Amino acid sequence: MSALSLQITAKAGMARTGILQTPHGAVPTPAFMPVGTYGSVKGISPRELKEVGASIVLSNAYHLWVRPGDKRIEALGGLHRFMAWDGPILTDSGGYQVFSLSDFRKITEEGVRFRSPLDGQYRMLSPEVCIGIQESLGVDMAMAFDECIAWPSSREDTKKSTDRTTRWLKRCMAARTKPNRTALLGIVQGGFYKDLRIEHAQEIVDLDLDAYAVGGLSVGEPQEQLLEMVEVTTPYLPVHKLRYLMGVGYPHDIIEAVIRGIDIFDCVIPTRNARNGKIFTTKGIINIKNARYKDDQNPLDSSCSCYTCSNFTRAYLRHLFVSNEILGARMLTLHNLFLYQHLMALIRETIPKGVEALIRLREDVKNWMQPLSS
Repeated sequence: MSALSLQITAKAGMARTGILQTPHGAVPTPAFMPVGTYGSVKGISPRELKEVGASIVLSNAYHLWVRPGDKRIEALGGLHRFMAWDGPILTDSGGYQVFSLSDFRKITEEGVRFRSPLDGQYRMLSPEVCIGIQESLGVDMAMAFDECIAWPSSREDTKKSTDRTTRWLKRCMAARTKPNRTALLGIVQGGFYKDLRIEHAQEIVDLDLDAYAVGGLSVGEPQEQLLEMVEVTTPYLPVHKLRYLMGVGYPHDIIEAVIRGIDIFDCVIPTRNARNGKIFTTKGIINIKNARYKDDQNPLDSSCSCYTCSNFTRAYLRHLFVSNEILGARMLTLHNLFLYQHLMALIRETIPKGVEALIRLREDVKNWMQPLSS
C-alpha cells in the first residue's frame, strides 16, 4: 500500500486541484513547500509556518545526514518530532548538493564519493544510503537519488546521465524497507532534449512509483525552455499521481507550470529574497533597501492580511533591515511566505472556474513581477 494518495477534485485543461493524503495529514494541491534545508525554514517557527498557510515543508536529507546525523535524529524521535512539525515533510535526496561539489566529488556507478565541506572527510552517497537516510528521518516523501547533469550538456552526456538515474532509481526501490510510511518519488531527467525526457518519463512510470518529479530544470536556462520541458513531460505522467516540479520558483513560473499540469513546488526564492530585502507584493516587487521607503507609512501590500502587513510600515521594516535587526528579516520572510501561500490558494480557487479564469489570473500574477511603481 502506498504512503500517498491523490484525489483530483477539479480540472481546467492540464491544471488540476486535489487533496494529497500523507501519513501526516492532507495537503490541498497545487501547493508550495517552504524550504527548511536544515530542518528549519530560516527564522520562522513551525507555528508561524502554519499561520502563513503552509501545510507541507521540504528539508534536505544530505545536510541532515552530515549534521546532526540521520541516526541521531531517528534516536530523538524522527524529523517531525525533532523540528516540532506535525505536518507532512518531503526530503530532497541531496543529489543536487553533492553534484554541486564539482571539485570535491567523483561519480561512479556505485554512487558519488565526495569530501564533506563541513569536516573534510570523504563520504559515499549511494542510492541505498540515500534511502536509508530518508527512512531514518521518518519523512512522508523521499526523493530518489539521481544524477544532476550540468546545463548545457551534450546529448551523449545527457543520455548516459539519464540512464544512470534509471539504474539508481531501481536500486532505491530495492533498498526500501518502509514503503507504507515513506513514499518514493522518481525524478524525470533528460536534460533539454524532448525525446530523452519523454523516454525517461515512460521508463520510470513503468516502475509504478508513488509519485513523480520533474527534475534537472531551473538550472540557469531561459523560462521558455523550462516551460517547454514541463509541457513535454507532464502528459506522460500518471493522471492519478502527484507531479512535483523541483526548485521552481517565481510566482509567474509557478502558475505557468500549474497550467501545464504540475501539483507541487518548492523553492528558496521567497525566503532568500526576503533576507536580501526583495519583497513580493500583488502590485509589484519592493526593494526595501531603497531610500524611497524611509518615510513610507504604508504596509508592504495594502491588500495583504499577513502579520507583517497588519502591524508594520515600510519605513519601520526598512529601518530594521538596514540596521541588520533579525526581526526585519523575519517579518519580510513571513510576508513573502504568506504571499506564496496566498498565490496557491488563488490558483486552487480559480481552477474550478475554468481555463479562461486561470489565464486571467496568470496575467494578474505577471504584474506581481514588475518593480513597484508607488
